[in-house]
Amino acid sequence: MTTITKTLQATFAPPTAHKQSKLNDLLDTYRDGLQEAFDAGASTMSAVSDIVTPYDLPYQAKAALCNYVPKLRKTYNAQELDDEHPIRLTNQAAKFDHSEERDYEFTWWVPRPGRGTNFWIPLRINPDQEDLWHGLVSEDAKAGEIRLQKHRKSWVLHVTVEYPVEEPATDGDATHIGLDIGETALITGCALKDGSPTDPFVCSGSRAKHLRKEMHTTLKRLQERDASEWRIEDRFLHYQNALTDIVEKASRQAVEYARQFENPVLVMEDLTYIRERLDYGKYMNRRLHSWAFAQLQGRIEDKATEAGIPVEYVNPAYTSQTCHSCHRIGRRDSQAEFRCPNDDCHVSTFQADINASANIARRVDPWGESVPLDKAERDDSSRDGRGCDTAMAHREKSVPAQMTLTAFQESEPSASVHETGGLVQPARTEGSGDDD
Repeated sequence: MTTITKTLQATFAPPTAHKQSKLNDLLDTYRDGLQEAFDAGASTMSAVSDIVTPYDLPYQAKAALCNYVPKLRKTYNAQELDDEHPIRLTNQAAKFDHSEERDYEFTWWVPRPGRGTNFWIPLRINPDQEDLWHGLVSEDAKAGEIRLQKHRKSWVLHVTVEYPVEEPATDGDATHIGLDIGETALITGCALKDGSPTDPFVCSGSRAKHLRKEMHTTLKRLQERDASEWRIEDRFLHYQNALTDIVEKASRQAVEYARQFENPVLVMEDLTYIRERLDYGKYMNRRLHSWAFAQLQGRIEDKATEAGIPVEYVNPAYTSQTCHSCHRIGRRDSQAEFRCPNDDCHVSTFQADINASANIARRVDPWGESVPLDKAERDDSSRDGRGCDTAMAHREKSVPAQMTLTAFQESEPSASVHETGGLVQPARTEGSGDDD
């Protein structure tokens, strides 16, 4: 048996005006406390506690801030905060209830500061995740961090959950397959065979990029024209559903790609703090922040688990800047091209995203040189705690074929797909019978 960590997603049934006000107050207060602690440079849990204690927040939020804020600068070198931070709560807030007699069978006990101020909120869950929601109610599954995010008028709850599964059988040596998640190329996959990149896979992100740009423009124009809220919300859900379709199709393609290899192991970057690490200017940050990196990775992990394919997560530092062969820091003269500066290396020019995915696959290898020695200020351990040895080791130089910029085919996700995954369906009228 092995333990799997998965993120469950649920959308609030439309709350009453009173509950909406409470939720907005909670979000505003949380972000104020987060901003003050970050601006003060608080680098220890006790320092954060001194700052956030006076705030009118539930203890589960204060404890989460004490754990989260020190990591932002010490571990992830964050220079500024994203404006759309979710509320983070410890697993002490994981109190759920279930009843078949309600229109919305699952409800969450929303924590509030003070005694007797908590309230129940009905949840619209993903039907594919229903068994794990039952596990949370019965405590057969262990809850981890909880995040509450507001998207316009919708509230989305994410709950990490750990549960035991049969460990996937691997006969012989594993084939590590790196998946690089991006914007221009939605997913770039590359398997390592004897240390060499093999049969790369690229899923285009052009349609997703177009939809995100169109969504931003459309919503901005509707707001400028003082369009009705229902019209704005309808357009927002239209684009979100279209993007979710793309996520479902792309994640399925990635897992199908992995299945062609013997004993596949998918390797992805731990993008938990992607919003804090991105700093490409206001325009690019908005575009990249709007892309659901975590949602795409989550759906890949879900489908891989169903297919019996193990998934590993590694530190993302310098994967796109390092030569996969000689491990020297190189340069990207363009978005699609990586150049190695080492004259003795057989790699001169390589497709940049494939180079990055090869580095991601190699990084899970405990004998691989995970981070260049002159850039080794970050810990490079995989998410399940297995350390990676960064000591230099002699390795025979492999000589794969040179990967040029046109040596792969892009695969465009289709516009529609029957799976719904994390699809947000239009809300029904609240009828759970919960009290304000």
